[in-house]
Amino acid sequence: MRCYWDEEDTWFYFEVDAQGWVQRQVELQGPEATPLVAASLAEWQRAHDAGRPAAYERRFGLTAEPPVPDWEGHHPEYLTANDFEQIWAAARKHLTARPN
Repeated sequence: MRCYWDEEDTWFYFEVDAQGWVQRQVELQGPEATPLVAASLAEWQRAHDAGRPAAYERRFGLTAEPPVPDWEGHHPEYLTANDFEQIWAAARKHLTARPN
């Protein structure tokens, strides 16, 4: 799904599990849709376990908490898995290419 936050001119894209926890998240800001975040909860957990969560967060950001059903005031638009994968791939390419 995706949600728009007009105060920051940012689109938030989410892949969630059956309980509503965000598994992957992308944030695109401004008219150019500049990627700010392309974070995976599983990747962050691996970085945390390896003692490198700060490096992961600097490069890719974090996923949202709490689970989606607990959020207030959002109006999600649902996406196909393919739509999310295209957004994810482009954002990851951008964030991986920039200097850390």
